[in-house]
Amino acid sequence: MRVAFILKGYPRLSETFIAQEIAALERRGLDILIVSLRRPTDARRHRLHDTIRARVLYLPEYLLLEPLRVLRAWWKIRQIASYASARRLWLRDLARDPTPNRARRFGQALVLAAELPEDVKHLHAHFLHTPASVTRYAAALLGLPWTGSAHAKDIWTTPEWEKREKLASCEWLVTCTRANREHLAALAPPGKVELLYHGIDLARFPRNAAIGSARDGSSEPVVILLVARLVEKKGTEILLEALARISPALQWRFVHVGGGPLLKSLQGRAARLGIEERVTWRGALTQDEVLAEYRKADVFALASRIARDGDRDGLPNVIAEAQSQGLACVATRVSAIPELVRDGQTGILVPENDAEALARALESLIADPPRRRALGQAAQTRVREGFALEPNIDALARKFGVGSGAHRVLRTA
Repeated sequence: MRVAFILKGYPRLSETFIAQEIAALERRGLDILIVSLRRPTDARRHRLHDTIRARVLYLPEYLLLEPLRVLRAWWKIRQIASYASARRLWLRDLARDPTPNRARRFGQALVLAAELPEDVKHLHAHFLHTPASVTRYAAALLGLPWTGSAHAKDIWTTPEWEKREKLASCEWLVTCTRANREHLAALAPPGKVELLYHGIDLARFPRNAAIGSARDGSSEPVVILLVARLVEKKGTEILLEALARISPALQWRFVHVGGGPLLKSLQGRAARLGIEERVTWRGALTQDEVLAEYRKADVFALASRIARDGDRDGLPNVIAEAQSQGLACVATRVSAIPELVRDGQTGILVPENDAEALARALESLIADPPRRRALGQAAQTRVREGFALEPNIDALARKFGVGSGAHRVLRTA
């Protein structure tokens, strides 16, 4: 069976969890077509993307830029029997959400339905918002089954009516945290929603034997790392406030990896707080470069919070990546983070939006190398035993009807 994976954008530096899933499913024998709602916006790509064999079909991001393509698709699809019912489905949604975005999704679905290769018999949407809308409309047009994977923002910013209807029409849906699963299962028919963690590809994040440095902030700065997009839900503003409250007797340096729309405002905030000389903004990096940053750091800190529009993290992959390298992590009790970080055992958890509590937690780790090492070792063991990629991918592969034993075994360090 050939399956079309509908993604918002491909390839994207910030979505390695999707790329590693596609690569792992291909190793198990699943034939995949990648359908992207937009062309790449990142100037760079991960080495992982080069291992993926799937062809990519790019849909028109803006319908007005490819009017003839959209018109040809409409002319072809309007002649099939299911067009009228699919159009009624879209019009009902449009009445509740009368936005240009809703119109665009139906136009993209028309192009997908018209250009989908005949051997593709199953559609799978990554994200429950716009990709699932295009997938649902295309599935209705073609009479094909569709399934989905839900993650974070797509769950918490989608209206309840829309989540209920999508969950009712898909065959099954997987999501990456227990908190997500409980929320979606309450809106879905019984048995529709299943928990499957993304997991860490231990072949790409091999065990770090050199856990923990002796730096204690007295003479040499302790390196605090954050890997995250600079958006509201990541709470980087709160983290900068916490860093500014750390005792002046302790030496530290903060390194940020990632891009995002809040970069300029956060750089300005660091300057106003008087800590800009201790902060390094590294920008977006490849996975290999990010791995090197994990191994140079002493502490990983993420101040996740619920954004004003309801958006929030699920279970941030960067925490699992950091813990796979033996980093002591400080994070907030938001969403599914406590499913991975056990407070006082594999990391430290603090309340969201609490810069003072975050500062005190960071201070305690800066000044205590043995505790950092103990937390990092415990975290590394927990990630490798409970959050490895392979068992979760095996379960997902079975849902697509491919065997778990059909993949090439990768050696891990």
